[in-house]
Amino acid sequence: MLPGYFEFYNPVKVLCGNAALENISYELNRLGAKKPFLLVSRTMLENGILERIGGNFKFLVETDLPDIPSFHQVEELTSYARVHGCDSVLAVGGSSVLDTAKAVRLLLSQNGSRLCEMLGSEWQDNSLLGGGERVPFIMVPTDFGTGSECTNTAMVQDDRTKAKQQIISDRLLPDAAVLDPRCTEKLPPKLTAACGMDALTHAIEGYTGLQKNPLSDAYACAAVKLIGKNLIAAVREPENKTYRLEMACASAMAGIAFSNSKGGLVHAIAHALETLCQLSHGEAVGIVLPKVMRWQLDKAGEQYGELLCDFCGSEYYAKIPYYQRGKKLIEVIEETMKHLHQNCGLPISLKEVGVTRKSLRKVAQLAVNDAAILLNPKPVGKEAVMDILLSALAE
Repeated sequence: MLPGYFEFYNPVKVLCGNAALENISYELNRLGAKKPFLLVSRTMLENGILERIGGNFKFLVETDLPDIPSFHQVEELTSYARVHGCDSVLAVGGSSVLDTAKAVRLLLSQNGSRLCEMLGSEWQDNSLLGGGERVPFIMVPTDFGTGSECTNTAMVQDDRTKAKQQIISDRLLPDAAVLDPRCTEKLPPKLTAACGMDALTHAIEGYTGLQKNPLSDAYACAAVKLIGKNLIAAVREPENKTYRLEMACASAMAGIAFSNSKGGLVHAIAHALETLCQLSHGEAVGIVLPKVMRWQLDKAGEQYGELLCDFCGSEYYAKIPYYQRGKKLIEVIEETMKHLHQNCGLPISLKEVGVTRKSLRKVAQLAVNDAAILLNPKPVGKEAVMDILLSALAE
């Protein structure tokens, strides 16, 4: 049944394929960029990214980028770009580079100087997030997990508390996202696996959340289908360009679904684990995903059952009785996690990554205060989160 009302927004032009990088100069010219601020990982710079882009641009290049962008670092980079007269932003790197670039571009476009004034959602009463100036923006991900190149969120860190804060605004979306398999050829198998589980989580939460709609569903299902076909293969054969490109597409589509329908309990718990226990995002969501799915099977089982067809294929799906399909998807995801654990060492329990029972109460408290749980299909309290965490610890 259609929702009584919904909105869907996806203005990002996607350049996808084996020669996508060589089309960046055309896009920059089309957007009127003259002096882009290039935020790039040192590895990509050394691998000749500027030569592949080409064109007659006066790039201001910055490679000294934070693992987790903080307010102060973003503000310094924005000031640096302004002083040198940059008129556009080009980001080439992993999720932290892309989040940094999003925040820098936001400050540049809004003529802002303090990032803390732009936290939260643009739908709040925040006059700073008005129309602003047009600052051309292109993003090139070098991993596939967050789908950041197609999402309207950015994670930044409070300098004082070290807590991660979220900015939500359609003005964080780039003009173009560039998906080229050459950008992920150096991705280690373990990180490939973690990125894949991150993308799968985005797609599943996007498909089951309270803000889901038919358009976000289409992107979520397509992403789940590509991940089911390619994740294990991409880890097993990291040199295969086809697997890497299909995983990059899956990540972008999952990001589009997630950006429109938002997250859920998996992300709320993962954010808390990242903040308090220093887990990577991909590992955190991978460990927690099947535990949360089991906990809310009574509410989301029908949607999980529908996704089984995409993840495993129609022949497998047809053999499973209707009432068992949701549970079977969870079992298949757990089997996938075990395979990735054996193949590349992806952790399947919190104990493996050093989380102790002593820290779980604080994690649960932080998780229930995370905005991501507002659109979760099943209401959740602190004790329920504790039960989920204990099951993830004892795997």
